[in-house]
Amino acid sequence: MKTYNIDHNGFYGDFGGAFIPEMLYPNVIELKENYNKIINEPQFQKEFEKLLKDYVGRPTPLYFAKRLSKKFNTKVYLKREDLCHTGAHKINNTIGQILLAKRLGKKRIIAETGAGQHGVATATVCALMGIKCIVYMGEVDIKRQAPNVARMKMLGAEVKPAKSGSKTLKDATNEAIRDWINNPIDTHYIIGSVVGPHPYPDMVAKFQSVIGFETKQQLKKIEGKEDPDYVIACVGGGSNAAGLFYPFLDNEKVKIICVEAAGKGVNSGESAATSVLGKEGIIHGSKTLLMQSDDGQITEPYSISAGLDYPGIGPMHANLYKSKRGEFISIDDKDAMRWGLILSQTEGIIPAIETSHAFAVLDKKKFDKNDVIVFNCSGRGDKDLETYIEYFNL
Repeated sequence: MKTYNIDHNGFYGDFGGAFIPEMLYPNVIELKENYNKIINEPQFQKEFEKLLKDYVGRPTPLYFAKRLSKKFNTKVYLKREDLCHTGAHKINNTIGQILLAKRLGKKRIIAETGAGQHGVATATVCALMGIKCIVYMGEVDIKRQAPNVARMKMLGAEVKPAKSGSKTLKDATNEAIRDWINNPIDTHYIIGSVVGPHPYPDMVAKFQSVIGFETKQQLKKIEGKEDPDYVIACVGGGSNAAGLFYPFLDNEKVKIICVEAAGKGVNSGESAATSVLGKEGIIHGSKTLLMQSDDGQITEPYSISAGLDYPGIGPMHANLYKSKRGEFISIDDKDAMRWGLILSQTEGIIPAIETSHAFAVLDKKKFDKNDVIVFNCSGRGDKDLETYIEYFNL
């Protein structure tokens, strides 16, 4: 049977793998050889599930959006990851990885962050476990995500600015990888998305898959069936999408929609629509689709949302695109911002701007009356209030 999940070599179809400098080899091999064994131990599972329940607040609700459903004459459900502790789905993964790091005897944690959500989630679990935390963040993102920077500092993390290149997520990732090469013995690098060298895309997807598995159980109770007709999520690197899609990957009756940031327009030169603009290449140790110039230099992505301006996508999503298993839709800044307001005023939920991109699909695509559509409401909008205030003159 054809599978859209990872194979034993760490590839999703043509994408994935671990294309890494020799100096990173020991770090990645240690993880690769141990992660599956550790995360399948009953004791690990027990501890992970307990923290997800008591600390993160899982299961998160699967909420039937009554007014949106009426407006678009279909059944719209929201998987409320915005209600997780720290305000986004990112913490599902950081809890899993910190438990893994402890079992590997690591004493220091590093992370990269774009919007700051993953940085906050990492700083949170480090505070919980009493482990030293360093977060790399692009200088530009530090300015536009000030509340999250303050949160990280309050939680005891050291926030180090990335001052090279576009000073955003890609550059923060480069700095974190440099740090990891220099500190292989005592440091674990918590990557926040389904990107990077194998085993990261698979490991992060597994920790996030709780989103999709809960959705199945919740739908069974509400709709009497486990499988929706559509699962829809925004994609930067793609961890919230991977988490929702995970249990449905090989069930082709469930349609998958990935929503990318078109920025100021797909062909405007200021966009992050990787599936349209990207070509096959290698970024941060993984073969995937990425935005690059004719001579293979990685080009600068742009999006109004700090969490979607990554020049690549996770290898799982690159494979969903190439195999046509997933449908890819690009949403520009204007529509994403408008949908931030629509969701706020229709359902009383202020979404992160990343998340707003996903909802804009309701304008772009016609759904049937009986279609069950699950959107991943991946984060809340507190961190974006500054952008909303400026954009709408609030």
